[in-house]
Amino acid sequence: MGVQLTELMVKHETAIQELSGKRLAVDSSVWLYQFLSSIRQRDGSPLSDSRGRVTSHLLGLFSRVPRLMEAGIKLIFVFDGEPPRLKLMEKERRRVLKEEAEEHLKEAEKKGDAGEMKKYASRTSRLTGQIAEEAKELVRAMGLPVVDAPSEGEAQAAFIVKNGDADMVSSQDADSLLFGAPLLVRNISIYGRRKYTNHLSSVVVHPEMISLDETLSSLGISHDQLIFLSILVGTDYNPGGIKGIGPKKALSLVKQYANPEELFRAVGWGSFFSYSWRDVYDTIINIPLRRDYSLGFRGPDTEALMKLLVEEHEFSRERVERTIKRIQRVSSVSQSSLSSFLGGR
Repeated sequence: MGVQLTELMVKHETAIQELSGKRLAVDSSVWLYQFLSSIRQRDGSPLSDSRGRVTSHLLGLFSRVPRLMEAGIKLIFVFDGEPPRLKLMEKERRRVLKEEAEEHLKEAEKKGDAGEMKKYASRTSRLTGQIAEEAKELVRAMGLPVVDAPSEGEAQAAFIVKNGDADMVSSQDADSLLFGAPLLVRNISIYGRRKYTNHLSSVVVHPEMISLDETLSSLGISHDQLIFLSILVGTDYNPGGIKGIGPKKALSLVKQYANPEELFRAVGWGSFFSYSWRDVYDTIINIPLRRDYSLGFRGPDTEALMKLLVEEHEFSRERVERTIKRIQRVSSVSQSSLSSFLGGR
């Protein structure tokens, strides 16, 4: 999902070192889309091996994950399952936008406009089933747990945190808060990267913490009202929301109308959508969840990493071997700490 609520959230900038020892349930699709969009060649095309197979996601994961492991962060990767019925419309909207971007990209290529090529190429990213499966293979080979959600990955990640099996959700979106995630951390997959504005200035990206309870208290609303607010603005289950209503106006409206039926009647819901707002609400609060997940951490599988990265996708053998040694050192220290803890009980 991608509800536009972050401007209302209470955000606290933090340092990556402050997350040492924390367990993060990663909304994997968001990370992968970031890597696919940002890790590209100068003309905007994704990184690929000699057979034309995309490798941007593999490079992103294999570069970022060891750094986070060295910072003492334990990552749990959660992957999407079947999308809810109402999300199919949003998937269609995104498909159309990608096709439009592809047409603009072709025009830019004809003109030889490198800037426009890079701009539109990044909008054509597609997270295919093969890319997701390769990401899972890589994550498991690095010794980290993978959880396959029956539906929305961010909902499953929120559930894992609510269960006490992780400390926070890692995602760029605020949607995990709608699913009840107590704590969200943003910018983990891109922290430290310099973002350029008009090619003149740059900033360093820091992680941001968002607490659900603190945000609700600051806004003066309940969790249900946060969901109603999001539906007004627009979710993946009702794209676009109610025309003319942004986050601030939506906040005012949910406070004005105590009864949600009156709220959605007042904003003219039926003029924008052919289904009930309750269908959207029920989709969010009754999302399917996996309760039998396993979160085992182990050392890296050197053979699997070499096969996937070097033999299959032509990564530098020397670079992969160096990174494997880094992961092995981190895994060894983590296992020693766990053994000491268990021995002292």
